[in-house]
Amino acid sequence: MFADNMEVPVFSDKVTQQLKLFTQQCMSDASLLHDPKLSCIKDLIEHYGGKVPEAKANDSSDTKTEFENKPEQPQFESTSESEESKESEKSEESDLELDMTGVIEPDEDAPQKMGNLTLQPNEEEIAESQAKRSEAVSAFVEKDYETAIQFYTEAIVLNPQAALLYAKRGQVFLILDKPNACIRDCNRAIELNPDSAAAYKFRGRAYHLLGMFEEAANDLRLACKLDFDEQADEWLRETTPNARKIEEHKRKKERKAQEKLERERQERLQKAREAAKAREENTRTSQTDAGNTSPGAGDFFKFLKDPELIQAFEDPEMAEAFREISTNPTSILKYQNNPKIMALINKMASKYGSGCCNPGAAGMNFPGGMPGAEAGRSDPSKSSPHDDVGLD
Repeated sequence: MFADNMEVPVFSDKVTQQLKLFTQQCMSDASLLHDPKLSCIKDLIEHYGGKVPEAKANDSSDTKTEFENKPEQPQFESTSESEESKESEKSEESDLELDMTGVIEPDEDAPQKMGNLTLQPNEEEIAESQAKRSEAVSAFVEKDYETAIQFYTEAIVLNPQAALLYAKRGQVFLILDKPNACIRDCNRAIELNPDSAAAYKFRGRAYHLLGMFEEAANDLRLACKLDFDEQADEWLRETTPNARKIEEHKRKKERKAQEKLERERQERLQKAREAAKAREENTRTSQTDAGNTSPGAGDFFKFLKDPELIQAFEDPEMAEAFREISTNPTSILKYQNNPKIMALINKMASKYGSGCCNPGAAGMNFPGGMPGAEAGRSDPSKSSPHDDVGLD
């Protein structure tokens, strides 16, 4: 373990703690001993008959592959979760307090007659259309709204390209509480003239009567922008509070939806981390079991962790004797008459070996025995010239 010209370091408390930590790490993950930087430790274990488990090259990749290569499964809400979500949305809708004053039931009449946009009226048809329009205005003033609608329809058939005719007929439908019919006429008017302030004004009011406050506010704002009108402005002020409440409600709903998506994403990430951690723990457990079952290695780790032996090696004389015996097992004969050294050797043999009464084998009888011990005992003449120092 140590070179001949190196002194065995004194095992202080700090070193002892580091050794304990190191042995625990090695026992948890035997693959650490395959690091080239720790080759001396691996050689020492094998020198005394121990065996370090072979490293599994695919451990790290196998750990990752199962999770990383597995496509993320789409998350579907269960039926109950979906129903709960819908109930929650309904509850939120019911919590939205709107002023429904003036809102009416939608009209379900058949669509009114529209002009043929492909027709190009001549001068006579245009003149006749204007005459019908005048009659419609007269009927409107007299509050004969049905007659007014009839004349406006005749005028539209004669001149289907006149946007204002549709807007004015839409106004009459609005007075008759037929907002859907009004919206159809105003849509045609805007199609023919996108800058028709009257069409936006009447359609905006029709939306308000149907409870479509956001659409109403948008149309009425545009109408006032194109051609300010006191009545349009009054209608806008009437519908704006409800429109703002709905807009705020939608922003809140959208914000909650985003928070829910983010929460679900964080939950998926947390589950993924927990799954990866569980797989890592399982891998470490399997490696620890493999390291604990290898012959010899367990005894060596126990040797490193034995507090009595570590304390003994803090004695310089003990450390030097251990270094010399580790380098040349036959030099154990040199210490046969040293009670302190032999007591330590016999103690180690009783714990980690079987030849406690045989000085030649007792010293370092780790798993597999100490190479050369038997040879050194049976043929002392082969020992080094200095091995007879201290012998009788």
